[in-house]
Amino acid sequence: METELLKKRYALLAPVLDERRLRLFVGAEALALGYGGPTLVSQATGVSRPTITAGCKALLAAGKRHPPPEASGRIRRAGGGRKRTREKDKALRTDLESLIEPVPRGDPDSPLRWTSKSVRKLADALKRRGHQTSHRMVAALLHELDYSLQANRKTLEGRAPPDRDSSASQGLSSR
Repeated sequence: METELLKKRYALLAPVLDERRLRLFVGAEALALGYGGPTLVSQATGVSRPTITAGCKALLAAGKRHPPPEASGRIRRAGGGRKRTREKDKALRTDLESLIEPVPRGDPDSPLRWTSKSVRKLADALKRRGHQTSHRMVAALLHELDYSLQANRKTLEGRAPPDRDSSASQGLSSR
């Protein structure tokens, strides 16, 4: 009977509560039920037991403080969540630079550096070296390193020999 009422309260409140308040709600329900409360609440609502026990701990800790802490507007603690790949994998940037450095493009005196290698091919090469990365990550890292992506373009090195066209036309007419 109690679980049916709990299911109804949860169904009514879950859509309008944020993550933190929902955690406090299920924690309060578990504390009100007493021994075995977290298990019953978990079965009735589908919320995990660690989330319910975290709500219980937060409520018990808040009850010991006078006055209650000010709401910071945050739902989760600062620093929570998944760490960025750049922070976890320190060798990613250096390996990317080593892939590009043998053939950097651009004027050595100019601050603009560019590469004609595609970000997808660079990402595949980094994956072969054991890095967890994507082409978007490679593009972001290249941007941080002040690289510009440029398409391949035919370059003219030096001048054409002055008699190039005349010798070719003479060769054809003499045959």
